[in-house]
Amino acid sequence: MPTLPPQPHQKRDMAESFGIDPALYDRARPRYPDALVNTIVAAAPGPDILDVGCGTGISSRQFQAAGCHVLGVDVDERMAAYARSTGVTVEVSPFESWDAAGRTFDALVAGMTWHWIDPAIGAEKAADVLRPGGTFAVFWYVLQPPSDLGAAFAAAYDDVLPSNPQTAAAPQTAYQQIIDRIAGNLTATGAFTNLQRPTFDWTREYTRDEWLDQLRTSGLAKPLADAGKLDTVLTRTAAAIDAVGGAFTLDSSAVALTATRG
Repeated sequence: MPTLPPQPHQKRDMAESFGIDPALYDRARPRYPDALVNTIVAAAPGPDILDVGCGTGISSRQFQAAGCHVLGVDVDERMAAYARSTGVTVEVSPFESWDAAGRTFDALVAGMTWHWIDPAIGAEKAADVLRPGGTFAVFWYVLQPPSDLGAAFAAAYDDVLPSNPQTAAAPQTAYQQIIDRIAGNLTATGAFTNLQRPTFDWTREYTRDEWLDQLRTSGLAKPLADAGKLDTVLTRTAAAIDAVGGAFTLDSSAVALTATRG
């Protein structure tokens, strides 16, 4: 599977490209494992959650369903408007310059978004907005198709974007590199303890059309579209899935970094 660039927070145009079709994004993106949500809720000292880069409110709604009070922050008004339509309170701003107005929270969470935040500024800001004992929890899902399909998908990407760094590394490795960088910045603040890296397995069935919708909302959609190659990749991906019966089982994991505000 394609992965994220080494310094994704520097690619702000890509970060702000996901709101082109919020309804598609909300429908196509996977939900997070219940075990992940429950673990974060259990660790937090209270129910007040700040969801950074909340997007259409996918993770926000999961935390609401777990009994939390959630405030979302997102850079994209289109995504925020969709999240509000589902019952999530959202303020629009880059997190790095967001005005917390003195508010603090029991947990700060970020699902599939903290890589878009400047890691040094984000760590300091997280320390400012978390209450003592509060939980910092950032997490990503790692999409790992069966090996035969994964090879076919990778070949389609490599043929059209052979020099793109997003296609260069295994997803688990790429996310661990991001987590390493975030952990270093948290440690540098002197404000966080108990850094942990839990993982959570999850499985779901994907039809061809569901996977293509997921691809249309991925970080690779914009560079592929900019290169005039998105339709080519979609066609080749569809053919690969059709060749195995039009659907497949995705056995994947969610990776996280958690820490406690001292």
